[in-house]
This record gives sequence, C-alpha cells and structure tokens, in this order.
Amino acid sequence: MKLKHPLATCLWFDTEAEEAANFYCSVFANSKIGQISHYGKAGQDVHRKPPGSVMVAAFEIEGQKFTALNGGPQFKFNEAVSFQVHCDTQAEIDHFWDKLTEGGQPGRCGWLKDKYGVSWQIIPTMLPEIMGGSDTEKSQRAMSAFMQMSKFDIEKLRQAYEGRT
Repeated sequence: MKLKHPLATCLWFDTEAEEAANFYCSVFANSKIGQISHYGKAGQDVHRKPPGSVMVAAFEIEGQKFTALNGGPQFKFNEAVSFQVHCDTQAEIDHFWDKLTEGGQPGRCGWLKDKYGVSWQIIPTMLPEIMGGSDTEKSQRAMSAFMQMSKFDIEKLRQAYEGRT
C-alpha cells in the first residue's frame, strides 16, 4: 500500500521535547519549529505531566518531519538508531560535530551522542566511494585511518586512501 504521507520520526523525551526541538533547529539551517501541544487533564494517569506542560513539539529539518514527545523517563535513546548527516566539506563536518557534541559525547568513526542522548553519524559523502572502490588496498588504508578517528578528517582520509600518510 502506498503511503499518502512521508514517514515521520518521533523522539521520546522525559521533559526536554521543546528544548530539544529548538536546539536541533539551531543546528540545522533549513529547519523550523511547528506546533507545540500541551498536556491537559487527559492523560495524567499515563504520563503524569502537569497540565500546561509541553506534550509535543513538532519540528522539521530539511523537509523531514519530527515529533518530540515528553513521555516520561522510562525510555532512553541508544545507538541502535542514529541519524546520519552526510557532509561534503570539512567545514560542514566541523559545524555539525561541534554543535551536536556540545554537552554530549564524541564517539568513534564519526559517531556521537548529543546532550539528549540521541546518536548521530557525521560522515563525509566521499566515504562510500573510498570504502567501496575496486582497489581493496586503498580502501583498507582508508578504513584503517577512519577506525582511528573520532571526528572524520576528510584530508587525512584522502591521504590514507592515496597512500600519502
């Protein structure tokens, strides 16, 4: 069956939904906040949020719709799901890496967790090309280099791929 609407992502927070939506919209240029909904008396038996507090903050990044839900502390984010940000330049990698690791944790191989625990992969768009090329020696050198990296360094990846390290 064909969907009438594109898929959307719902992110479950304890109480930080609106704050997180505003943060993500500050990181990505082509983004916007949508409707903010608040808890009323209904649902108090399930979520135990005070009436008037934010229930849902809708936002959009690059046309992708997100819902940030204040559902309570029972669910936490983990690395099983991550968002990939494909970057053409080192400046883009640096921007997204620096913004998203503020208060968060850098990981290995372009992975990080932001201050809300959401996992991201900040990766150069050239990575599939150098990893999937027909020259396995070059690809292995590039892989060896990126396995040592936290934030990707495009020039160092190119140098490793080309055997200039």
